[in-house]
Amino acid sequence: MRTRRDHTGVDYLSDALALLGGWSREGREIKRVLRLDDAQHAALTERVKIVADALQLSPSIRRLDGYTQIRVGTPNGALTAGQVTLAARIEDVYRAVTSD
Repeated sequence: MRTRRDHTGVDYLSDALALLGGWSREGREIKRVLRLDDAQHAALTERVKIVADALQLSPSIRRLDGYTQIRVGTPNGALTAGQVTLAARIEDVYRAVTSD
């Protein structure tokens, strides 16, 4: 998939991802690390899987040393609108599970 750029060469998907604080690109993936307790991790994982299924994406979500690590990748390594959409929805879910 080609990167979406305007006539000045601006990459809108990278700009959109940059607006979602905490997300970064690493190789063929975007990633986010969140400090959550076990109950928050479980709630976030369940909700994210629903959104990811709707977007036909398969994020990797794991728990390690009190942190939740989320990775979303694509086979060709190009940042997609679906990845950015999922990242935005994960931020919504994160806010919801930490405000309960």
